[in-house]
Amino acid sequence: MDMKYYETVRDLEQKGVNPEYVQGWMGGYLHNPKREEQRVTEPYEAGYADGQAGKTDGSSAWMGSA
Repeated sequence: MDMKYYETVRDLEQKGVNPEYVQGWMGGYLHNPKREEQRVTEPYEAGYADGQAGKTDGSSAWMGSA
């Protein structure tokens, strides 16, 4: 079990990061395919890219912006 995944998701949610960013981060971190084009949002894209890189550097730009 990858505790970094669970700890990061918990931290992002507790900080109030946009849920779209969190969903993107989870998908990118797990190397899931991206959403279909009509459902992709800017926060999702940012989260997906950060998740693939295994970082959360961009999350501060999406705090409190749901």
